[in-house]
Amino acid sequence: MWFTGIIHRKKTSQHDLVGEEPLSIRVQGNPYSVVMRTPGDEMAHVAGFCLGEGIVDTPDDFTSIGFCEDDENNVVTVTLRASRREKIPEILDRRGFISQTSCGLCGKEIIKDLYQIIQPVNNAIQLDINTALSKLKKLSIHQPLREKTRASHAAVLYNANFEVLSTAEDVGRHNALDKAIGKAFLQRNLDQVALATLSSRISYELVQKAARAKLPIIFAHSRPTALAVDLATQLNITLASLDDDDQGLYVFCGHQRLLS
Repeated sequence: MWFTGIIHRKKTSQHDLVGEEPLSIRVQGNPYSVVMRTPGDEMAHVAGFCLGEGIVDTPDDFTSIGFCEDDENNVVTVTLRASRREKIPEILDRRGFISQTSCGLCGKEIIKDLYQIIQPVNNAIQLDINTALSKLKKLSIHQPLREKTRASHAAVLYNANFEVLSTAEDVGRHNALDKAIGKAFLQRNLDQVALATLSSRISYELVQKAARAKLPIIFAHSRPTALAVDLATQLNITLASLDDDDQGLYVFCGHQRLLS
């Protein structure tokens, strides 16, 4: 969408601004969450969101996932197998919160909930640190939306051979990761992911999503929060970010997975 901007109150120019709309997620016909996101990749987004929430463990837990009739692209309904519903009644009762673009999962007893649905990542993979760093530094080639709007985040998932498995962009950093995870999840190659590169800082909810997806290594442009490092240490996830010169890395936890 194009808008006119004023430069120094003398000149005008046209700008392409990133979209942001609510996505209502319904589970078993009931409202579960409203997510503010950039439209696009809705099925992958919801699949990744459901994995992160503990609603599903495998794609086979879904019986269907799709748009509601007459609601265009802003309402997605998920239905689950009966066997899955029986395992997660407490999660299905946890509904009605709003996930904002800036803060991720809101309105819950976060830490208590996290340890009920996530386990440490049992993956001893080791990657060449210089090759992995090069992928982080080249993240911009996977950000066509940012090139237009200067306002989106990105997530790119790689396998152990540094081949791209999925990419996603969104106005929200957690949405971008949900979309990238959801694509690999639905394509059934999520177990091949060795490295996630992110445009954003690493916050605790991104660590939570990574743990649910069993992602062993996260590289990001910005530093993690203290809570993210604490959580990642307990969950056996490697966290690193670009150093002050954007040439090397600060590794905060999980050093054993990175080979120089």
